[in-house]
This record gives sequence, C-alpha cells and structure tokens, in this order.
Amino acid sequence: MARTPYTAGNGDVDLAADDLGGAGGDPLLLLMGLGVSRFYWPDGLVAALIDAGFHVASFDGRDAGGSTRFDDAPAGNPVTALLRRRPPAYTAEDMADDAVAVLDALGWPRAHLFGVSQGGLVAQRTALRHPERVLTVTSLAAVPSDVRGAAVFRYIRLPFLARLARMRHPAGRDGDIAAGLDLLRAVASPVYPFDEEDARLRVERELDAGLPSGVRDARAQARQTSATWHGPRLRELHAPTLVMHGERDPLLRPAAGRRIAASVPNARYVELPGAGHDLPREMWRTVVSEIRALAN
Repeated sequence: MARTPYTAGNGDVDLAADDLGGAGGDPLLLLMGLGVSRFYWPDGLVAALIDAGFHVASFDGRDAGGSTRFDDAPAGNPVTALLRRRPPAYTAEDMADDAVAVLDALGWPRAHLFGVSQGGLVAQRTALRHPERVLTVTSLAAVPSDVRGAAVFRYIRLPFLARLARMRHPAGRDGDIAAGLDLLRAVASPVYPFDEEDARLRVERELDAGLPSGVRDARAQARQTSATWHGPRLRELHAPTLVMHGERDPLLRPAAGRRIAASVPNARYVELPGAGHDLPREMWRTVVSEIRALAN
C-alpha cells in the first residue's frame, strides 16, 4: 500500500503520519491502539475504507511508532500506571491535541475519526475537546473516556493481562516478531481463523521502518495509560457516534462499549459476533459499512 508520509507538530512533539490514499473522499483519520504504530492497520481494511469513499490517513500517537518518545519520564507498567499518583508525563488532553495537529498537517479542517482500543479512547476525547474539528466518531474495543483510575478495572479481564505478562521473548528482531505475533494471536477472535501471514506483515513492517517494537515497550504504554483526562464527560459528546465491540473480546468486556453508547446521546452500538480485541477479516465489510452509514 502506498504511503505519503507527513510530520505533524504539537509544541515540542513530532507526530509521524501517513496519507494512505483516497484523495477527494471524505477525510477519515485512523487512531491505533496502545503502544503500537500506524503500521498495524490491515491493508485490506484500509483499502475497503478507500473503496467506500474515504480519504484515509493514520498516525502514531506520542510515545508510539515514529512519534516523539518520553523515555526519560518515570513509568511502571500499563496496569499499575492506572493506580499510581505520580505526575503523568503528559495529559490525555495533549493526546487529543495531537490528533488535531495531524488534521492540521493534512490540511483537513474537519474529519471522521476511527479509533481502536486506546485509539478509540483518544477519538472520544478529541471529539469532546475539539468538537468543531470532528465530523463523526467511531470507537472500537475501547473503554469509556470518562472512566478514571481503578474504575477501568471493571471492564478489563485481569486474568488475560496476567497471561500476557507471563510471555517471554528473546532480545533482537526474531524476539520482536515473536512478541508481536503472540500479542496479535492472543487478542484475536477465537472463532475466526488467525491470519498469521497478514499479522506477520504488520509486525515486520513496523520493524522494517526502523521503529522499536511497540508491543514490548511497557514503559511507553504505562505513560499513555496514566495520561489523566480533565475534560468533558461523554454525555457532552454530540458528534454522531458509532460504538463497536467484539463479542468475544478477551481483554475488554463488551460492557465497556455498551457504557460508551449509553453515555453518548444518540450513539449506535454494534456488537461484532465472534470478534475479539481485533479486526478480523470477516468483520471488515460490517465495520466499513457501519462507518460509511454513520458518515452519510
């Protein structure tokens, strides 16, 4: 897939972004999940979005992929970071402002947002903080944006996190590839076949771009999860909103998606049958048609 790279700036933070194609279509910004880079979006899904009439772009949030890292800031792990009271390296408002900086770099006055997992959280908060820049919000496999600290644990399947924490991989490229594949396999649907070829492509192209393995950088993930939100609550989100969640999500309970949809006025909730904390090929048509219908 052809990529036109951009660099957006938010103060001292540089944000790596790609124009993925579909010029002339409706602007759609993709926001990826915790720690991992924009290279993790499946090419087939992006192509389907372009075919549906979208001009698609993606970017790496701060502390991920090719964007500015905060490696000197204190950090623990992504779970304990929700409980610690140490000053965060940055705020959730900063992360929302990053998305708008990318829109500025692309020359998009307004855009549709589609975020997965942590990206869904950032999409919600971007629409709350910058309503004038957001046309619609699609949040998939995310927690509600106004749930803070330990309250997040009501939606997280802690035994699954414990299993991830026990995974061990050797240093080096082979270990990075194994770590990425093991994570994607762990969060995948237990119903649909795991597409190892596509998963390997996404893991390897992040490494081939000279980026560190996002799935192995627990400190960066901790800095992202500890970013505190001080902004409006979900009931103040007035952009047309679609909330999707995998029926078989091993990481986050579908109750998280239902809570978002119940909190946002007139939001639509779609539970994806058999899907995990992922975007299986079998769900692409549903996902794209739902986003297209929301944008019309």
